[in-house]
Amino acid sequence: MDSALTDRIIRMAWEDRTSFEEIEKRTGLVEAEVIKVMRRNLKPSSFRLWRKRVNGRVTKHRKLMKARMGH
Repeated sequence: MDSALTDRIIRMAWEDRTSFEEIEKRTGLVEAEVIKVMRRNLKPSSFRLWRKRVNGRVTKHRKLMKARMGH
């Protein structure tokens, strides 16, 4: 994986409104693979902050968003 793609994945992963499903559609990486990219490329404290931020966040998980909106 080249650094431009890694940077793009990290940027999308930090964005609140870009779901893991959208990241998968654009890059082919599923949520677990995105987590591995983040773990390898962020400082440990930054990775923990990111995980805390996205864990259960409705906008990062399309299924949760649909459930919350009643679809």
